[in-house]
Amino acid sequence: MNNFTVSVDADGVATFLFDVRGRTMNTFTDSAVADIDAIIAKIRDDASIKGAILASGKSNGFCAGADLGELGETAGGQAEGPAREAALPATSRMSRALRALETVGKPVAAAIEGIALGGGFEFALAAHYRVASTRAKVGLPEVTIGLLPGAGGTQRVPRLAGVPAALDLMLTGAPVDAEKAKAIGIVDEVVEPGQALAAAKAWIMNGGEGVQPWDRKGYVMPDGPYSETGSAGFILTPAKIMAKSYGNYPAQKNIARCVYEGFNLPMDSALRVEARLFLDTQQSPQARAMIRSLFLSKQALAKGGARPKDVPTYTVKKAAVLGAGMMGAGIAYAQARVGIDTVLIDVAQAGADKGKGYSETLVAKAVAKGAMSQAAADELVGRITATTDYDAIKGADLVVEAVFEDRALKADVTKRAEAQIGPDAVFASNTSTLPITGLSEAAERPANFIGIHFFSPVDRMELVEIIVGKTTSQETLAKALDYCKQLKKVPIVVNDSRGFFTSRVFDTYIREGLEMLIEGIAPAIIDNVGRMTGMPRGPLELLDDVAIDLVDRVAGQRRIDLNLPAPVAGDTDKFLIDMVGQERWGRKNGKGVYDYPQGEPKRLWAGLAEMYPVKISESSPELVEHLKQRLLYRQAVEAARCMDENVVTAARDADVGAILGWGFAPWTGGPISLIDSVGVAEFTAACEALAAQYGERFEPPALVKTMAGKGERFYPAPKPLAA
Repeated sequence: MNNFTVSVDADGVATFLFDVRGRTMNTFTDSAVADIDAIIAKIRDDASIKGAILASGKSNGFCAGADLGELGETAGGQAEGPAREAALPATSRMSRALRALETVGKPVAAAIEGIALGGGFEFALAAHYRVASTRAKVGLPEVTIGLLPGAGGTQRVPRLAGVPAALDLMLTGAPVDAEKAKAIGIVDEVVEPGQALAAAKAWIMNGGEGVQPWDRKGYVMPDGPYSETGSAGFILTPAKIMAKSYGNYPAQKNIARCVYEGFNLPMDSALRVEARLFLDTQQSPQARAMIRSLFLSKQALAKGGARPKDVPTYTVKKAAVLGAGMMGAGIAYAQARVGIDTVLIDVAQAGADKGKGYSETLVAKAVAKGAMSQAAADELVGRITATTDYDAIKGADLVVEAVFEDRALKADVTKRAEAQIGPDAVFASNTSTLPITGLSEAAERPANFIGIHFFSPVDRMELVEIIVGKTTSQETLAKALDYCKQLKKVPIVVNDSRGFFTSRVFDTYIREGLEMLIEGIAPAIIDNVGRMTGMPRGPLELLDDVAIDLVDRVAGQRRIDLNLPAPVAGDTDKFLIDMVGQERWGRKNGKGVYDYPQGEPKRLWAGLAEMYPVKISESSPELVEHLKQRLLYRQAVEAARCMDENVVTAARDADVGAILGWGFAPWTGGPISLIDSVGVAEFTAACEALAAQYGERFEPPALVKTMAGKGERFYPAPKPLAA
């Protein structure tokens, strides 16, 4: 075996330790799946073995799941007929191996320390008994990358936990801790860390049997479709899926189908149902796009995939944050959380203290939940020095400026802070819209100046947008990426431009919603369709969330910088000005496109119809599809322009940045993946038709037109399925 070691003790208990060489975490590669056959043969044929334990040889967890690099290569090929049929034996290989493991005839226990996710947990589910330590987390997260559990998970979990609990686990993809896993029946015993192996052996020695419940005569699934709770689960599940995802994710529908179609079948037949639906799902464009962007590309960027080579690793030990507002406070917490000594500066001590209080609130919540000790909480908060004194910055390896979006103010704090730091320190601006090259003019060392755009709330948002100015050195870029890696963030790298990438493309979603409003489409239709595209919220809702006065202020600065004329009636900028003039700033003051009565659901502002009378108040399938196309394609064509203008140089940065930055429809894999899925030529033709109808904002850039003419795509095509 290449990925497992085996030892047999004096009591005849064999322990198989999963330990993939050269990897920090165990994953199921083709090689590891092949080893399962050897494990089965060893258990079955060695007469000295009375029982077996499956455990990890790594200290950080049991198994993280399947190797998605291998699986993703053939995903999304949309193979049909004989090609798909011929591939079934290969794609169901692990499922068949695990079925052979659970019918080997001797007791098998799984000892889970740390995480057991996806295929890793399906491996454990094939054991007859599962012991998990209190630090374990288990789950089936395949749906989050466009797949379904394909190695028996959709059949074993319902038979252990019942239909409602199983569907909840698989349709959300959220892992659960050991106690929750035991409560729903997918783990049999919970022990203290380090005790799982001993408990697994004790079960075997105390008469544990090598037969699964579903292989016993008279077995009845708990909470099955004909029970009161199970029937309700089946009836409501399709409605729940549509309400949350609007049918954009084939994996969710196919998970429900696996459970429903397999519940009353013998396990072998049920696994064949799962195998076919797994392959159907894996061959969907959504699966390919999600595997690539949400796993492979995201993981590569988090590891520093865009980092310039030949620059020594840079470790930030002390950092300063200028501005203790919500953003600055969040950055300070993110730094202190990973052990960076942080100076948090504000114009008034009360403001600086309030910023530090944000961290105090977060750690207090963590302590209350048992997720952090009081000592660790005190240590984290103790790393933050709240002050108004710029002398405290001395010795900082990096400074992050997070003050108000005003050029003069940013220039002032840049000069004051830069006077306190050494020649090798990095100075970063957290601006979301102002060009970095212009801001760097206030710096004495513009080569050390870079944009590091965080997203709010910083403690929860994974993405960081790194903006390289015209004077930014490659060494500074490398240092900024090392800093992001320290913070455990996912960075994308973009070149300097107004709005950079994320703010620029996100703005088009809101603006297209406003264009629809000005045209006379009912606001409720606009926001409902926005959610139907897979966006987290409608464009008008998001405008309120971001703040109308903020969007107006950014637009006003753009008009000044570019010497643009004042907006006129029918312009989206004029809408913003009119709303601000009526002090309708959005959710933050309870008055925007919506009203936010205290203690009541939000409702559309009645005055909106007076500003822009509704001309289209009834929807239709054709209208919905057209509006969905406008909202998605408007963002995608702007993302393509960013690539055409060299603002973004890699498709993966655009896709990961869009999904993590503003929630661009994850089922698409991102705006560039969407173009590939539609087909570059088809997308180009559709945008040209939209441009003819609505204006040049939809006009595809030269890059896309050229690619369309050559039959090119942004990403490699899927590999054919192998039999």
